[in-house]
Amino acid sequence: MESQALVDKRHRKQAWEASFEQDIIDLRGLPDYVVVKARNIIKGLNQQRSYRDFGGKRLRHNRFIISIPVTRNYRLLCQDSGSLLVPQKVLSHEDYNVCKPGI
Repeated sequence: MESQALVDKRHRKQAWEASFEQDIIDLRGLPDYVVVKARNIIKGLNQQRSYRDFGGKRLRHNRFIISIPVTRNYRLLCQDSGSLLVPQKVLSHEDYNVCKPGI
């Protein structure tokens, strides 16, 4: 027979996995703390907060792409579509530097 703690842990894990279905971009495979911060940033953007509130900047080589730091090691890339920002993906800082997004 399982302890209540194990049952609760399994339910929390199932709820966490199910939460990815609600995301507008794929956040699977990222560390939990990055997922939580990225979701908070996306929520703020959806509430019409400025990307500058989160330390975001336009890329020099493509002014329609905005990079927002999620943590020291991860960036959220968004496409500026005029009236709103559309989140595209979260990249590690290493991948971000290698791919030069928007080129």
